[in-house]
Amino acid sequence: MKLFKLQNLFVIILAVLAGFATFSGIHTRDNSPPYYFKSIRGQDVLIYGKGLYKHMSADVAIQGIAQDYITLFVAIPLLLLSLILINKGHRLWKYIFTSIIGYFLITYLMYLNMAMYNRFFLIYIAVLGLSFFALINRLINDSNDNFNVTKNENHIFENAGKFLMVNALLIGLLWLSVVVPPLIDGSIVPLAVAHYTTLTVQGIDLSLLLPLSFIAGYLAWKNKPRGYYFTLIYCMTLTLLMTALSSKIIFMAREGVSVIPAIFIIPTITLTALYFSIKMLRSLKK
Repeated sequence: MKLFKLQNLFVIILAVLAGFATFSGIHTRDNSPPYYFKSIRGQDVLIYGKGLYKHMSADVAIQGIAQDYITLFVAIPLLLLSLILINKGHRLWKYIFTSIIGYFLITYLMYLNMAMYNRFFLIYIAVLGLSFFALINRLINDSNDNFNVTKNENHIFENAGKFLMVNALLIGLLWLSVVVPPLIDGSIVPLAVAHYTTLTVQGIDLSLLLPLSFIAGYLAWKNKPRGYYFTLIYCMTLTLLMTALSSKIIFMAREGVSVIPAIFIIPTITLTALYFSIKMLRSLKK
């Protein structure tokens, strides 16, 4: 089987499995009430108590459902649309396709490590594996692309690179403000750990995603073609991830959770990433 046809098969299977998992996450409900659970550290944690995410803390379960909506109604349709268009030879859509694959990789890396064990464990594994190998395939195929944009257009990539660097530093400081104070006062474990084993989101961000954001942005700022490529992909992936995070904030606000200042910060990051994504794609089209 040709590699390109194998990629198509991988993506279709990925979309079907992710669609099944997200639909179930949204619609599996029962009348079980939330309840408090005392963690091994003695912390009383409010457990969601119903549906696919019934063993997760209430705030995290709500966020999972919010992200399922974005994955099901935005990411999966965009994934399939971009697959159709790159098969028809639309060059720029392959970058959109790569960024969406990146979204699935990051999302299901988080789900696999953070979601309490449920009946979709093997599906999470499959989606993560398929998205990983699909992303590697795209990165290899795109490795020879010419990103020597004109001098009139390179300022767009430079500014996008600066945005990624600043965003990486600010989010990094935010996560360190969660992790470091308990180390200083001796309590060691932040309250956000709840009944989980660790801070998965903060760990993956600080170790992988934020350094990648900073390096890609720095290379673009220094007018390196490879930096242009990764800045474009990262900005588009970030747009989808921040859209999901905006959805989470809305769902949490509906439950009466205070979402200030996040309700202002996250949509701003989303719109900024979207702005630079569109500007960079237009510059490549020219």
